[in-house]
Amino acid sequence: MFFVCLSCLAAGMLFGCKDKKPETDENQGNKDSVAVADTIDTLVVDTVPEDAMDSLISATPMPVSADELFDDFLFNFAANKKLQYERVRFPLKVVEGDSETVIERKDWHQEHYFMKQEFYTLIFDDESQLELVKDTRVDSVVVEKIDLKAKEVEQHIFNRVNGQWVLTEIDRNSMFENPNKAFLSFYENFAADSLFQIQSMNEPVSAVLPDPDDEYEMIEGEFHPEQWPEFKPMDLPADHLYNIIYGQRYTQSKQKLLVFRGIANGLESTMTFRVVDGKWKLVKLVN
Repeated sequence: MFFVCLSCLAAGMLFGCKDKKPETDENQGNKDSVAVADTIDTLVVDTVPEDAMDSLISATPMPVSADELFDDFLFNFAANKKLQYERVRFPLKVVEGDSETVIERKDWHQEHYFMKQEFYTLIFDDESQLELVKDTRVDSVVVEKIDLKAKEVEQHIFNRVNGQWVLTEIDRNSMFENPNKAFLSFYENFAADSLFQIQSMNEPVSAVLPDPDDEYEMIEGEFHPEQWPEFKPMDLPADHLYNIIYGQRYTQSKQKLLVFRGIANGLESTMTFRVVDGKWKLVKLVN
């Protein structure tokens, strides 16, 4: 009977309802880190020309406190062209295989990362690694741009230098050299094929969803593979994926957490995949 209840409520409890959760310190930190994204959304709605928008954002200095947490810095870095040019160490070293080149300041183009989409993604081995996101002691972070079609991964390496985050290097590698290669190969098929998604469901899948009758509570239950279309949180990115490495060390783990975090809206969804009988399966969904 509980399956039926969850199924009936699914439409009202998907990804878009996550922002009903009470404000915790962690939620507040995420809210602070997307303040610039809020500004961008407001400007776009007001139909400010792109050049004027860049000028407005660049004229706003980044708070000193934004260098404490990488997320706070990254949103400012991606949105503020002037800040970005100040925080790239030119000539920027680019390593690709055995070759090494540089990008001069005059040849650099502003990198917006995931700012033009509604969310960004993170990959973890387990829940304990989630704590690294808010760890102010982290002094080296890697932003991965994963091209699933080309099977390439571009890593932007940031280091804290004299208390300030700086982009110091770009590394380009094959996806098959990435420690998450097995999961990424699976995810490419999973994101592109709706039938394969259903085939990749555990039987059953655990679910934790917001209670539509109480914004401070969550409902725990489970659903069957054929119910996946009702619970699917969003259209999954099938061509490109982003990942931020805050120092987590990946292993050939048989479990991966794929986290989707909304930009400027506080939304969040976590999909836990685990190898079951030799195949990756979605075992848990938290919206």
